[in-house]
Amino acid sequence: MYSTGGVADRFIPLWSRIEGRLGGSLPAAIRFWDGSEIGPGEAGSCPDVIVLRSKRAMTYVVTRPDQLGVARAFVSGDLVLEGSIERVMAAGARLYGFDFTMQDKLEAVKLAVGLGAIKVPPPKPPESEARPKGRLHSLRRDSESIQHHYDVSNDFYRLILGPTMVYSCAYFNSADDSLEEAQTRKLDVVCQKLRLEPGERLLDIGCGWGSMAIHAASNYGVKVVGVTLSIAQAERARQRVAEAGLEDRIEIRIQDYREVSDGPFDKLCSIGMFEHTGSDIDGYFAETAKLGKPGGLALHHGICRQHSDEESPNTFINHYVFPDGELHRVARVIAGLERSGQELRDVENLREHYALTLRHWVANLAANQEAAIAEVGEERERIWRLYMTASFLAFERGDVGVNQILGVIPEHEQVALYRPSPGLALARPSFVREEVSAGQVG
Repeated sequence: MYSTGGVADRFIPLWSRIEGRLGGSLPAAIRFWDGSEIGPGEAGSCPDVIVLRSKRAMTYVVTRPDQLGVARAFVSGDLVLEGSIERVMAAGARLYGFDFTMQDKLEAVKLAVGLGAIKVPPPKPPESEARPKGRLHSLRRDSESIQHHYDVSNDFYRLILGPTMVYSCAYFNSADDSLEEAQTRKLDVVCQKLRLEPGERLLDIGCGWGSMAIHAASNYGVKVVGVTLSIAQAERARQRVAEAGLEDRIEIRIQDYREVSDGPFDKLCSIGMFEHTGSDIDGYFAETAKLGKPGGLALHHGICRQHSDEESPNTFINHYVFPDGELHRVARVIAGLERSGQELRDVENLREHYALTLRHWVANLAANQEAAIAEVGEERERIWRLYMTASFLAFERGDVGVNQILGVIPEHEQVALYRPSPGLALARPSFVREEVSAGQVG
């Protein structure tokens, strides 16, 4: 450990004690607003430096000693990183579960008070922090939460997602595949799992910018109703549908799936949506069971936890990225599916695929950083850079996975105990078609 004097010297006892209990070095050096620095190893040897540009950065962290405090300091720009955000976050994973004692916390507060970094009242959160109002998962609150994340800028999302405009896990044959190839393959895999047939009606819940609807209608001859709560998504999706000449086959609605009343649909898909239902996951499956044709197929694609720990509500993701969202264990998700009467037929974990997808998105944002900042501002760019980096690391570690879950919509009357599931082969086929090209997305 080293310290260069000034403010940094005051943190030597606390830093030494934490490193001693950790059994190794902390993941980065810290530079304070007076230019002094404390860090692991020898001075100048640490490639990554967390810079507290003002006392307000410390105020945020000390007044909210959890993810939210650090998030506020980072999003506001009062805390910046010189070095690799990926390297710091990967090394910082060693701190997960680390027990900061009451003595640690009291000493940090005492240091902050002595430095004049405790303000009453504390500074306001950054403008981009979500502040959902109303009853949790009411129609109005869910609409506001979705718009917080998706009604940012269609052009911003295109910079990140690329021309396919698919904001969910791609399906790679190899790590050498382009993002466009892998996203098109994912859309086609969903269509294959659903056994889409010409003339069928497909409900696309959380339809995004219309990519799935366009692919299904143009390649499988189905009629699609796509629903989204994002005004910006719906506007761009309708434009893309018109450009593809598919207005007679695709209808894009700004509508909550709980308000869809013109079912039943032959098939349903929900790609990257059920995470938003949070604690109402059982209600989600009950509603989708009502929307499908008895015996029809439903594909539910979403992120799940791969460990049993419940997340605190005071996380960076919850306050800045996906308000009111919640991840469940896949067993909990399947329990909700089965409680609704849907029959589980297939589950596929695409964890490695999502890590690759997110790395592509992070690279796209880095390549278009100036354009992204011009489009949505520095706060939003920082949020997306942090959340996508944290996400691909979480998928690579195995903290989270993403599952495609295929179910059969229940019959609504008594039927024989044994019956075939329509359209499902006895042998589990491969759902990947080699002839699919990225140009088919539209």
